[in-house]
Amino acid sequence: MIRSRFTGLGMAVPPNCIKNNDLQRYMDTSDDWIRQRSGIEQRYWVDEGVSTSDLGLEAANVALEQAKLKPADLDMILFATLSPDHEFPGTACFLQGKLGAPGIPAIDIRQQCSGFIYSVAVADQFIRTGAIRRALVVGAEVHSKGLDLTTRGRDVSVLFGDGAGAVVMEATSIQNPKTDSFLWSTHLHADGTHAQELWTAAPGTGLKTKERILQPHLEEAVHYPKMNGKSVFIHASQKMPESLQEALLANGLSSEEIDLYVLHQANLRINQKCAEVMGLPDEKVFNTIQKYGNTTAATIPIGLVEAEKASRLKQGTLVASAAFGSGYTWASMIYRW
Repeated sequence: MIRSRFTGLGMAVPPNCIKNNDLQRYMDTSDDWIRQRSGIEQRYWVDEGVSTSDLGLEAANVALEQAKLKPADLDMILFATLSPDHEFPGTACFLQGKLGAPGIPAIDIRQQCSGFIYSVAVADQFIRTGAIRRALVVGAEVHSKGLDLTTRGRDVSVLFGDGAGAVVMEATSIQNPKTDSFLWSTHLHADGTHAQELWTAAPGTGLKTKERILQPHLEEAVHYPKMNGKSVFIHASQKMPESLQEALLANGLSSEEIDLYVLHQANLRINQKCAEVMGLPDEKVFNTIQKYGNTTAATIPIGLVEAEKASRLKQGTLVASAAFGSGYTWASMIYRW
């Protein structure tokens, strides 16, 4: 039985640590206001001239080194991001050029907060069918260059940080499903009827104008992200536990049999609600949002790196992950590290 396993793991964040109080120079906010609503204490933002693929490259190189592979050993690159280097071509292509791995497919996955799990699912299907043996999956974001850093945009802008995470996935032959390290299953969902509850409207062909963006759009700030926070909280608090239960049921597991839950880091209150619904003890849910904010497609791989550093993630650890985000999209996966 051929399945996928994670053989390399890496992350990267820029050097600039932005504390909650630092945001007061831009908007009417406070450390208490941000902590109470999100649990975030700080985040990291890039310097001028640093792109999403730059952060992705740093994380990818660490993951490749851990997997003892070179870029030439890869069969595919998948890059999850909502903050691409440029409108086109895809950021995976820019990363491919920087890695020096020409010829293999390089694919962007635009599923926002669920993008990393979606990307893992795509790579897993290619590996299971025998089409490829090794894939690099990267989730990376540079949010800081696209936030409304005024009081008008504070409900969204205080939440996001820059960062990248990467995993190397390789084919493995399963001898003992109860002990071998491999990806057990992935579960993907979406509901586009809520697409405008968390989105950036411009630039885009969906605008009711001939041009994809005009000066009035800039004045109305529709090129900045907008969020219906109440709707996002309600749906995320419902869909993440549902997705986790789906994954548990598919694998004949109880929630108690999972050693570690590494969830998407959008809001600490959402994860606490998810844990409450699932009846999970605090020590089984690993959170990093306090330190990094919401890095969207990068939160889960960053969480895995931090869990490994904290000796919470070791060979043999049975892990469940879930994510919810713009689209709406949501997803889950279970894997033995």
